[in-house]
Order: sequence, then structure tokens, then C-alpha cells
Amino acid sequence: MSAALCATLTTLSALVFGGLTASPATAAATAVCNKYCDARDPSLSPQDRVPVTATVSARSIALHVDDTDAMGWASLDNGGAGDRVWLDRSMDGGRTWSSGSRLGDTAVPSGGRGWRTQMYNVDDWGSQGVGALRACGQPSGGAIACTPWARTTWNAGSRSTAAATALMMSYDRNTKLFGGNGWWTAANALTAVIDNIRISGMGSYRYAIADIYNKNINAQGGQFRNEYLDDTGWWGLAWVAAYDLTGDRRYLDTARADADHMYANWNGTCGGGVRWNTGGNYKNAITNELFLQLTSALHNRLPGDTVYLERARGEWDWFRNSGMINGDRMINDGLNDSCANNGQPTWTYNQGVILGALAELSRATGDTGLLTTARGLADASSVRLQADGVLREPGEGDSCTGDGPSFKGAYVRGLGALNRTLSDRPYAAALTRWANSAHDHDRNALDQYGPHWSGGTGASDYGCQQSALDLLNAASG
Repeated sequence: MSAALCATLTTLSALVFGGLTASPATAAATAVCNKYCDARDPSLSPQDRVPVTATVSARSIALHVDDTDAMGWASLDNGGAGDRVWLDRSMDGGRTWSSGSRLGDTAVPSGGRGWRTQMYNVDDWGSQGVGALRACGQPSGGAIACTPWARTTWNAGSRSTAAATALMMSYDRNTKLFGGNGWWTAANALTAVIDNIRISGMGSYRYAIADIYNKNINAQGGQFRNEYLDDTGWWGLAWVAAYDLTGDRRYLDTARADADHMYANWNGTCGGGVRWNTGGNYKNAITNELFLQLTSALHNRLPGDTVYLERARGEWDWFRNSGMINGDRMINDGLNDSCANNGQPTWTYNQGVILGALAELSRATGDTGLLTTARGLADASSVRLQADGVLREPGEGDSCTGDGPSFKGAYVRGLGALNRTLSDRPYAAALTRWANSAHDHDRNALDQYGPHWSGGTGASDYGCQQSALDLLNAASG
């Protein structure tokens, strides 16, 4: 069926349904056609599942979903003539729904006590739209009430794929980044999605890899380089993951360009190390941990390499003697002007990236002593950073915006990588416990996660969602 015909049938169906005239918003809405087009009769659905409900003035409002066909409809019960019911559809996780407002808007007929809309698609497969629905109702002359947002189990059949689908609701189809213009955090989100494809086998969002690359290859300094060397390291590791999944050599070439850019910013301040940015000489932990992991990973993927292995060895020799690893086997943020440990917070990502880096370096060198060192660091951090039985960021707040919400994801990604390397899988129990807690206490009906894996107040956004996906990946991978 053509999109034009689908749109025509949608409008006609909305006009005919219940013998009522559709609202202007409904008539103007662009119909979505996937397996079926919008405005399909709910009696044709092979399934009726109700994930969320709401009440207003004794009326019951329900969202019904057909998981088989990835469609949904709204109903209102215990009402009266003139009460209205409709669907809203959002393609950004419930933040906005201007293009999907008041779908199927209809009224309870005279003499009736309830009514329902027709069925509408949750997603828009033709335009990479990852959607959500909610049911809304309004008593005649009264206030509007809506259910929470929810969706079908399409591309959300497991805990991790549901979290990946919720993360893709924050994928900006214009910028080809996450959250509109996130940069290093987008690299982490992409890495989490790639890891989920590898672990779950669900390749529905594989398109994001090439889309992000093609759209942003010439952004900032080109080849995903900029003045912040940690940003460059995150992207380099994302493209290593992309190469591992796809075998596309251009991703590995870009990872090499990123590693070379970082090495060009290695200098003699504090005896070595990669500086944090090109405008200063601050030596911090995360930049150098990323450089260690990236150079080790490149050696492991480039037959006959000696250059990246030498750089990785030099990085580890410098880092372990730098003073950033404190007496508690925790890693502070960086070095002060006197080249001593600056005592700044032991952020989770500083404790996690080093674990994946040492696992890669051990593979590169055959030195199992590096795994012993990594295990000692992981033993310390996995205990010291726990609160209420789960991993908690130092000073963890209620927000999911900014840089901090991505930190825990980087930690569990590194811990998971180390755990897979060790034969006895010593951190599997902790990762599973944290994942169970987050799933049970820190998740809404749309499988969006907040900042506190033990539960509590906090809104979701893509930083928290990426970290939760990393956790679910690590617990299942």
C-alpha cells in the first residue's frame, strides 16, 4: 500500500469511526505505515495487552498494545456521552509529540459509557522513528488525563534490548548524535548500542553506526578528533567496537587517526602522559586510561604492529608510576601543578576504563600479571563505590543530563570486559545484582532508567539510559 493511499484511508477511517468528525490535529497528522497503516480496527488485533492505565473523574483510561503488529489503541470506560479519548505518539521518548498529537481523537457516543480509538503504529520504520504511545481521555467539559508512555515489545523483548530501544529514542535523526549534540557522550551511547548488538544479536539499530560516522566524520577536527583528548579517545574506542562488529576497515582507520592525535599530545610535563586538552598541560586519569586501552586494542587488531604496542607499554609504565592510583587502589582525577595526585574525586569511569585497558594490554603482551593488577583495582572499586547494594557515583545527583550520568556506564563496561577475561568470572554476581536492582527499582513503563540504580527520585535522559544499557550488557555478556 502506498503512503499516499495509507494517508487517505487514515483520514477517512478517522472521519467514519464512531460517526464523528476527527479533530483538526488528527486529520492533519501524517499517517505511518509499517506492517499495517495507522487507523486499523482494533478488532483485527491478535493481542490485547494493557501496560499502563490512568483515571480521571471515575473514568478509566487504558493504553492497549498489540505486540505482534507493533500497534496500540486507547480506551475510555465508565464514562458518558461526549467524553473524548485519543492517543499521543512521541518519537523522542515522550519529550515531544507535536507530530503525533490526538491520534484517533473520538468521543463516547450518545448512550454509551465507553469508547476506543483505532490502532496506530508505535514506530515509524521508514524514517527510523523509535516511538512511544500514551492514551489520553477527557470527560465532557472536564480535565485531561493521560497514561504514562509505553510501547510494544517490538525490539524490546529482553531487558537489554528494551533499554537499547529506549536509548534510541534519544538518537537525533538530524544530527546523527544522541541528545541532539552530545559529543563524547554520544560515543559512549554508540558503544553501548554496538555492545548490545553483539551480546543480544538484535541488529535493528545497526544503521546508527554508519549514519553517525558519515554525518560527523568531518565535524570539529575531522576523524572524530578535537582539542579534548579524552573526547578523541572515547570516539576511537567506539570505532574499534564498530570495526569488531562490522569488519569495515574505515572504522579502524579512524581509530588509528584518533590514537595518533592523542599521541601527538603526549609531552614531558610530569614525565610523560597525554595532556587533557591541546590548550594546557593538565594530566588526568581518564585521558591516559583511554589512550592505554585504544593503543592496546589497535595492536590486537593490526597484525605485525609494533608502534601501538610500544605506545601502550610506555603509557602503562608512566601511568602506574604517576601517583594517580592512591593508597586505597582507587584512581583520583589527575595530577596537580606539582605533578602529585590532586585528591579530586574517584569518579567511577576512572576506576572502570583502566580495567578494560589492562585486559587489552594483557592480551597484547601475554602478561597475566596485568590481570592480577586489574583485579586488585576492581576489588577495591567494586566495594568502595557501592551504596545500598549497588554502584553509586561519588556525589551522585538526580539529574541525567551533562557528563556525569555517563560515568557509571563506562565503569561497568570496563568491569564487564575484565570479568569476561577472567576464567572464574568474579564480578558476575555484582553485575547481576546491580542490573536486577536497576531493572526492579529504577525503570519506568517505557524502560527508561534514572540515575539511581537502587531507586529514588530522578528523571531519565540518554546519559542515564546509556549507563543502564552498559550495565545490562555487562550483566548478560
